[in-house]
Amino acid sequence: MKPWSDRQGRACACAGPERWSSAGRWARNQPAHRKRWPYGLVFALGFVIFCRVPSYAMSPEPALPRPITIAGQPAEEFTVDGCRAFVILPERPVAGRPQPWVWYAPTLPGLPAKEETWMFERFRAAGIAIAGIDVGESFGSPAGRAHFTALHRELVQRRGFAPKPVLLARSRGGLMLYNWAVEHPDSVAAVAGIYPVCNLASYPTLAKACGAYGLSESDLAAHLTAHNPIDRITPLARAGVPILHLHGDQDAIVPLEQNSAELAVRYRAAGGRMEVIVFPGQGHNYWSGWFESPALLAFVIEHATQGENRSPP
Repeated sequence: MKPWSDRQGRACACAGPERWSSAGRWARNQPAHRKRWPYGLVFALGFVIFCRVPSYAMSPEPALPRPITIAGQPAEEFTVDGCRAFVILPERPVAGRPQPWVWYAPTLPGLPAKEETWMFERFRAAGIAIAGIDVGESFGSPAGRAHFTALHRELVQRRGFAPKPVLLARSRGGLMLYNWAVEHPDSVAAVAGIYPVCNLASYPTLAKACGAYGLSESDLAAHLTAHNPIDRITPLARAGVPILHLHGDQDAIVPLEQNSAELAVRYRAAGGRMEVIVFPGQGHNYWSGWFESPALLAFVIEHATQGENRSPP
């Protein structure tokens, strides 16, 4: 199977005797005295062909859906709302009830990665699917949120997935998932995070995020409370959504105090339940403890398979 990748650069590989002539016209090294077609006829014929051939037939993109491999797991790649998405089904898909699932973010080139293999294997063994959608470096922008809504609709309404997934945010996936979750609190079973970004001002900073929002840095700052997860978590608390974060106290990229710790203070003040497991001496890295956490695994499995996602009595 082909490994997960998206938006791969494609170079034009031209072979043969084709060339551009000094006059700017395309030539095939044919004799100069060859017969020429009337330009009007050529234009008309080309117009008819163009109109009769559907656009997808001329697209260089590979046919979707198609089988791929993500974090060592068999997966399906497909398109939702113009974005590439993936789904990994469990070893034994459920029957007679909605399919429990974990929503992973960010889905970008190289993510999910091999570090998630341990988790994904155990999710699948527990009957839980994993899915995600590549919305680019959205930093939780409204445009990215709209694509997230399209994925949720696709999986729940068309594929029979459970209406309340567990959101699994790794790093900047926190901006994407939290900003979607606070607008759809009744569609979230729980949130789990591995050093997740919760504060735009902390990472990537407003100067770097403003472009994704279509705003200037000053305009984003003026409207920050409408887009910053730590300022928007009250709806999740009111909906009773439990949260678990893993974070290191030496994280220089996504500092604990400005992200998970600050979110926890505000979430508890709003009446929500949140636990932050702090790992002394750990930063923003690939330490196996982030991805092979029994606590995170148990949390995800418990909440992905409860409530509306359980089998009817």
